Formats: sequence, C-alpha cells, structure tokens
Amino acid sequence: MNKRILVLVLLGILIMGCKSKKAYSDNLRTQNVLSERKKNKSNTTTTTTKDTFLPKDSGEFITFKIESIPEYIDTFSEIAQLEMKAYGIPASITLAQGLLESGYGKGELALKTNNHFGIKCHKGWQGDYDFHDDDEKGECFRKYNHPMYSFRDHSTFLTTRSRYAFLFDYKNTDYKRWAHGLRKAGYATDKKYPQKLIFLIEKYQLDKFDKEIAKGGYTNKSIVATEADLVHVVSKGDTLYSLSRKYYISVDALMQMNNLRNADLSIGQKLLVKGANLNK
Repeated sequence: MNKRILVLVLLGILIMGCKSKKAYSDNLRTQNVLSERKKNKSNTTTTTTKDTFLPKDSGEFITFKIESIPEYIDTFSEIAQLEMKAYGIPASITLAQGLLESGYGKGELALKTNNHFGIKCHKGWQGDYDFHDDDEKGECFRKYNHPMYSFRDHSTFLTTRSRYAFLFDYKNTDYKRWAHGLRKAGYATDKKYPQKLIFLIEKYQLDKFDKEIAKGGYTNKSIVATEADLVHVVSKGDTLYSLSRKYYISVDALMQMNNLRNADLSIGQKLLVKGANLNK
C-alpha cells in the first residue's frame, strides 16, 4: 500500500515538473516571438517621397471611400501622371485600368486590398496578400497599405516583364495602341478590354493628362529593363547598405520595392534593385 502511495506521489511530482517545464518553454517561446517582432518593427524603415513619389508607409491599412468616377480621377490623376514621368506609361491608360479593374475604387478586391489593377501574387511576391474569386475561386492577389503603392507596382509590373516591352515602342500619347497592346500582351482575358479602356478615356477625357506630361518634354523613349537587369541575387556579405551604394539607390527605396519588413537578407534571395531609378 505504501509503495503504491509512493509511486502515485512520484508520478504527481513528475507530471507537475513536466507541466512547469512546458509552461517555462511556452513562456520563453512567447518572449522570443515578441522580441523578434519588436526587432523587426525597429528595423523597418519607410520610403521617402523623394525616392518613389509615394507617401511614407505607416504600416496601417488605409481604406479609401470613393463615391464616383470623377472623384476617383481627381484623387489619382496626379499619381498617374507622376508614374508616366517615371515609367513612360500613359496616365490615361493607368487611370482607365484603375477605374476598370477596381470598379472606380468600390470593387470588393479594391476595398479589401487597395489593389486597383487586379495584379495577382505571382511567383516571388513577398508582400501582403489576400484571396479573391476571379478567373478561378480563391486566387491570390497582392495587398497594399495604400492605393498609391498599387499604382507604383502596376508601373513596375509592366516594365519588368518582357511580354510588355513592345508597348514602349508606342508613343505614350497613343492610348488606343496601348489599350490594344495590353490585351495582346495578355494583361486581361476579356476580348473587349481595349474597347472598355478607350471608352473610359474618351468619355472622361483622360488623355488630357497625357498631353500635359508630353508638353513638359517627357517622351515615350523609356528604358524598359529586363528582369535580369533589375534583379540582384543576394550573395554572402551583401547588406541593404552595400547594395544601395552599388546600385545608387537608397535603403528605404530598396525595402519598399521589395516589400521588406526588416533588413535581414538570405543568400540566394532575389531583390529588385533598379526599379526606382528607371525612366527618369
């Protein structure tokens, strides 16, 4: 009987010891996670307007309430023109695509992701994302804290994929050729996509924004780099600072272009390194 009681006592001590060890382990793991998050937060920097024409990223998801097409145009026409200066894409095309793809900012995808151009995650996307039914159910789409980052990603998307390269042989005031060219390059599956863009441009006179930029001396002779020209593969010893000096681009811009939350790099990681300096 005494032996049985002793065995039960020993088992109780063992169980309590295991629970205490697990509680200590869980507490230590939680502290490590909180410490890592704090470290990542402190290492995260934001992009300056000077580098990318974009506002500083506060890290907060900003919801935009657009009530009409004229309001959408008034809200985003300036950023579309700045993107035209930087990348050579007609502002009228950018605005028309934004209007169409986002339902002038009122579409479900735009409201929950600030994705105004229907750009899917694609291989290599390291930023935030959400799922949405499109051509297939539950497809992965890119998510942005602010719609303006969606506009910049649209420019980068078109200038870093070879299938769109021929578009930049067109004048950036020839919105009709651009509209048809986008469909030809496979941007959309809708056969009437060019006609829809042209309709929006002509109904709301979006081409006036192209003409304003053209008067300033900005031509369509933009340099469209290939993906190989834009990407650096991280090797041993690389840091964001060393890459910023090598490619003449700020650390802030590198982090924003690559959706980096901290300065940690991995060997073999691919980084966009020239996007912010193209076509200026």
